[in-house]
Amino acid sequence: MRIATYNVEWFANLFDDDNALILDSSWSGRYDVEKIQQINALGIVFKAIDADAIMIIEAPSTTDKRSSTHALENFARHFGLRQSQAITGYTNDTQQEIALLYDPSKMDVSHAPLKPSKRAPAFDTQFVLGKGDDAQTPVTFSKPPLELVINPRGDGPNLRLIGVHAKSKAPHGAKNKAQATKISISNRRKQLTQCLWIRRRVEQHLRKKDHLIVLGDFNDGPGLDEFETEFGHSGIEIVLGTTQKSEKRLYDPHAAQALSRPFAVQPTTSRFFDHRTKTYLNALLDYIMISKNLADIGNHKWIIWHPFDHPDCFKSSELCQALLTASDHFPVTLDLGFS
Repeated sequence: MRIATYNVEWFANLFDDDNALILDSSWSGRYDVEKIQQINALGIVFKAIDADAIMIIEAPSTTDKRSSTHALENFARHFGLRQSQAITGYTNDTQQEIALLYDPSKMDVSHAPLKPSKRAPAFDTQFVLGKGDDAQTPVTFSKPPLELVINPRGDGPNLRLIGVHAKSKAPHGAKNKAQATKISISNRRKQLTQCLWIRRRVEQHLRKKDHLIVLGDFNDGPGLDEFETEFGHSGIEIVLGTTQKSEKRLYDPHAAQALSRPFAVQPTTSRFFDHRTKTYLNALLDYIMISKNLADIGNHKWIIWHPFDHPDCFKSSELCQALLTASDHFPVTLDLGFS
């Protein structure tokens, strides 16, 4: 079974209010990319990764006029994809949903959050650190994580998935350095709190011995940047549970590589143009983390579909260009090989 996560930049802009693809040369949400160019590039990428289920970050919006699931199913129908059904959970008003597009012949999928608790509330509510006078400002998710159960129709155990799109750390809206510093610290505090919230939901699953996968765009990499030193951990380390006993940790090989060799060349899953320096920046932001009990029952393989770093992607000029055109993130896949 192949599971993927893929952040598709402004997927919502490619559909009209009838959830139909806009197959014209008007501009997409990507810089200097037409809608038809992005749509065709996405078709190439989705066919190439050929995953049984894709956790889509920045999925099409759900409003009183639009449906994320209908839009994704129309997209799949247009390209003849076997991943023909889509599911969402708690929808939002950001025009960026979290959705799973999957092959119904391979699995049954349902939105099934665990029962919330005071320590680990539901993702569509709020989370407060501390009590009484020490309580911090409540934190919410603008894009609540997607909690799913996958029942495979073939080999392998039932799976629990949590799809994540965490708060960005970027100081959007800052007009000067002082504002940028203030916003950066505030964003990191919120993101780290979101990651602690996710970790507490993760721990619920671990206590139940669930075979768990946590995947998506965390807008964060392992290790500490200049602002995170105030907090002691990165959000990724919190969700992974790096300070916990081995049976309570999650595993992602790319995060593990970055943490064990912080000064070596790092794997990356995204590529952004820096308008200030006029250069491209690469970052490790997207992950597929698995519980130890899932890691222990098979020979699993992770792939970052990077247009330059993955030889097969680079050798195919069509796929290489499609990956660059489709989004500012690249897919990550996990092949579950059960023994």
